[in-house]
Amino acid sequence: MLIHYQCRHCAAKMGTIESDSLKIEQLGIHMLTNEERQEMVAYSSNGDIHIQAICEDCHETLLKNPDLHQYDYLIH
Repeated sequence: MLIHYQCRHCAAKMGTIESDSLKIEQLGIHMLTNEERQEMVAYSSNGDIHIQAICEDCHETLLKNPDLHQYDYLIH
């Protein structure tokens, strides 16, 4: 199973974890609300998990420019 992390704002690939023994609880997915889980987590037919997170660049940009929260996609 592969777990892919991608920035939800700029679509940058943040990393991939390969593990057959990793549990969902170790990723913290169980702590998300149903709405958050639907927005942030997708499952491929081959068993891979795709997680939408926020990269460091977008996080920093959003901290400096809070008005950008209204946009789904950021270009930097």
